[in-house]
Amino acid sequence: MRRPGDGSITGVAAACAFAFWVSVAAAQVVPGDPSSSALPESPGATGTVRSGGAKAGSQPVIPVGPGPRYPRVPRGITQPPEPFGPQSGLGIEPLSLLPESERPLSGSFGVARLGDLEGPPTGLTIDQAIDRVLRINLELRAQAMEISKARADVLTAGLRGNPLIYLDSSLVPYSTFAGTAGGPTQYDVNITHPLDLNHKRRHRIEVAVRAQKVTEAQYQNAVRLQLDNLYTAWIDVLAAQATIRFIESGLESLADHQKVTEALLKQGAASQTDVNNVRILRNNNELTLLEAKETFDDAKRTLAALLSLPLEEAETFQVRGSMRGRDLPLPPEQELIRMALETRPDLGSFRLGVLRAQCEVRLARANRFDDVFLLYQPLSSQQGLGPGKGPSTSWAVGLTIPLPVYNRNQGNIARAEHTVEQTQVQLANLERQVILEVQRAEAAYSVTVASIRRLEEKILPAARENLEQSLKTSSADKPGPVSSMEAQESFGEISRKYLDALVRHRRSMFRLNTAVGCRIFP
Repeated sequence: MRRPGDGSITGVAAACAFAFWVSVAAAQVVPGDPSSSALPESPGATGTVRSGGAKAGSQPVIPVGPGPRYPRVPRGITQPPEPFGPQSGLGIEPLSLLPESERPLSGSFGVARLGDLEGPPTGLTIDQAIDRVLRINLELRAQAMEISKARADVLTAGLRGNPLIYLDSSLVPYSTFAGTAGGPTQYDVNITHPLDLNHKRRHRIEVAVRAQKVTEAQYQNAVRLQLDNLYTAWIDVLAAQATIRFIESGLESLADHQKVTEALLKQGAASQTDVNNVRILRNNNELTLLEAKETFDDAKRTLAALLSLPLEEAETFQVRGSMRGRDLPLPPEQELIRMALETRPDLGSFRLGVLRAQCEVRLARANRFDDVFLLYQPLSSQQGLGPGKGPSTSWAVGLTIPLPVYNRNQGNIARAEHTVEQTQVQLANLERQVILEVQRAEAAYSVTVASIRRLEEKILPAARENLEQSLKTSSADKPGPVSSMEAQESFGEISRKYLDALVRHRRSMFRLNTAVGCRIFP
């Protein structure tokens, strides 16, 4: 195993492949063991859980039984693997974009750096949000109960048929027998036990175990989709938070600029139009800020629902995260497709579903023959044949064999065979969809990278140069042909586009994680 930072493509592929294919080893799981699981360890341990991770007494304690605290989740879905690097032999170079310190954003006279838009140091990070979703999200908890139900089905499938005890009394006269008619009264004890000669029970266990593995894979996919919802909600909060800070920095500067312009109006150095332009710009920004705050509150409520936060904390918690994310190199498209085909849990569930359908065929064929019933009569007692004679006892044994003359389970066998073909077709269709999702996500990521590079290398420097030239040729007391306010407003519009490009870039990183089925980007 390589050390973190080696950047080996082999290490990443192995980490992501382990995320699901260990569950495909269900063929090696001992049938009939409901506690067996092909899923690797999850982030939790055994014991009790406090919702929210607060101190004792502040949150309700959720009792859990022995064993894993929550259903096991593959490491690759929730934790990023070793980063790719140029030493992987694929010729991949990191994204050489501008550092944080060189990326100031200016909007309507205000200036804010990306580092100031990340949120407070104590804010909720994406890793903390993922951990909380895995531990506390109510929808995942409900989905996890399907695994417990599947294990109960394994237990049910392994139960044997119950024996039957039959007691009877025969030849009981209504009064007395006349002459030689009738016979002595007889008392019998019969035990009938079903015999599974064609191993239907073993096939039932195999089907139930396969179904359990499919359920576990579906839970993994539910985690993947829930994390995708978390990514969307988290970046919505982060983007709205950055937008508010971006607008507020501009309003602070606009307030000062309005005071200066109004003072110049009194001195006759500025016109009423100049004052009105500043006021209009400030009012527009205040309206934009009001809408941004509502968007921010709504995004936080959505995120709070995913995190199962108390209602009183839904609009007060803070979020912290980089607008850019780490500038990591991206593997080639074919490598991403290969990783997705190996690690996507929804694909894995269909592959396991094919195995389950094949087990269903074997079970349907085994059900062609019903159980054979073994009859054992340990005691048969008859009254004495003459006066003063004691009862006589005997025993008997018998076998009841159902004959499959009319019903040989032909319909269920044909149905099970068609289910195998249907599942295989669905698997092939899903593989095509997964490939398309990865291609779209990779294309979106590449476009956002190109947009950011174009903005940083050409558009932002040109806009900043225009702003500097405008400031050199005009001043507050002697406006030039193009006022500094218009130049700064133009530069602010470019900065806003840059901020939007960063948000789209961060979204594309998360979307690629979801498409591949493991966390490529942190």
